[in-house]
Amino acid sequence: MEIELPRYTAIQSHTIVVVPRYAETDRGGVVHHSVFPVWFEMGRTELLRANGIVYKNLEAAGVFFVVAELRIKYRRPVFYDEPLRLETTCSRVTAAKVEHTYRLLRERDGLLLTEGWSVLACLDANRTVRRVPEFMYPPDA
Repeated sequence: MEIELPRYTAIQSHTIVVVPRYAETDRGGVVHHSVFPVWFEMGRTELLRANGIVYKNLEAAGVFFVVAELRIKYRRPVFYDEPLRLETTCSRVTAAKVEHTYRLLRERDGLLLTEGWSVLACLDANRTVRRVPEFMYPPDA
């Protein structure tokens, strides 16, 4: 079965709504720090989907992305059941890596709560570094 992938990624930034679940919080109702990388992955997945790319199709085509570096700046606490907007932006694509930035904002007033940055290394099915496929580059790159 041939996997259909787009010619290029036209959408570089995408926003999803996140509402923290009770299981993601501590006894005080504050979201645990370990949850943010999971949300960032959700943001990356939905950014790919907005570009017509399903991650399992990338894997079927022999393209794997692994987190090589992750930074998070916790600016303010995030609370249970508080609607949030997670903005995920593909900020840079190089020969073997893709970088993303993240901004987590409180939906009701736009207050910046958390920022992040990640580097994903591109690997092949043998888990060796490979070139990022051409379609991952924006059309003006």
